[in-house]
Amino acid sequence: MKVILTADVKGQGKKDQMVEVSDGYARNYLLPKKLAIPADSKSINEMKNKEASKQHKIDVEKQNALDVAKKLETIVLKFEYAAGPDKKLYGSVTSKDIAEALSKEYGISIDKKKISLPVPIKSFGRFSADAHLFTGINGKITVEVTSKQ
Repeated sequence: MKVILTADVKGQGKKDQMVEVSDGYARNYLLPKKLAIPADSKSINEMKNKEASKQHKIDVEKQNALDVAKKLETIVLKFEYAAGPDKKLYGSVTSKDIAEALSKEYGISIDKKKISLPVPIKSFGRFSADAHLFTGINGKITVEVTSKQ
């Protein structure tokens, strides 16, 4: 008997997957515990629509990530910090600072955990940071640190 699983079932498959099981297993275990529904034309159609909807959502998120990555290439974030006599900053520029500046100045919302700095920014100059936007899509953020006058 073909059924569509409504929950993960160990040894059978994952949720929203169509599997072939014995009639007794389906009738006596899967269907009464609402772990599966019979695979009729209506439920198969619903399953295909869910998959198409999920794929469309992934495509939209991927396109948004590509747009943000293009926008990030043109952005230079400027920070002004005070420094000591040896030109070392009091503190450092963190991924949190970068995320807040992007949100406030450009309206781009990126989680601070998705921004990685290859080296800690503790001096003046231009630096590059990576932003993980989507699977396989990364954006480059240019950060410029200048002296506070």
